Amino acid sequence: MKAPGWLLPVLALVLGFALGGWLAWTWQANAYGKDLADQAEAYSTDREQAATAVINWQETQQEARRALEDRLQTNDETYYKELRDAQTNQARLRDRLATADLRLSVLLNTTAEGGSGGVPATTGTCGVVHGGARAELDPAAAERIVAITGDGDQGLIALAACQSYVKEIVPMK
Repeated sequence: MKAPGWLLPVLALVLGFALGGWLAWTWQANAYGKDLADQAEAYSTDREQAATAVINWQETQQEARRALEDRLQTNDETYYKELRDAQTNQARLRDRLATADLRLSVLLNTTAEGGSGGVPATTGTCGVVHGGARAELDPAAAERIVAITGDGDQGLIALAACQSYVKEIVPMK
């Protein structure tokens, strides 16, 4: 049996197309695979750089937070010491008042009547205290006054601590 004359060229042509298609497919798959690998590598590099940037940012923020916490701790210690010192001074003052070691006194208003311009009518005795006559306060009243000033001192110290805290927390512009 003899094959027709056109069969061999058609078979060669089909075989050539198949071989060419296979070669083109392989080349294209390799080219696309290389492009996809390059794209995946670039994406991976971008993600790695972004992760590194986030880690560096977090470290910077943590360092700033630690520095702020250290400053706040120092402020707390400072104001706590001031508060303790004020309380100690108040306790000493109360003890001195209780033991009669210290007496509180006030100036009396003894201005002369009748238009003398606030000059006392009589001369006072010689003494270290400037001003007119003085009256000694009752020890209970003196203790109440000391307690009030102690509360005021504690309030002022607490206010200063709060102001310092806010100044540290809120950044100045």
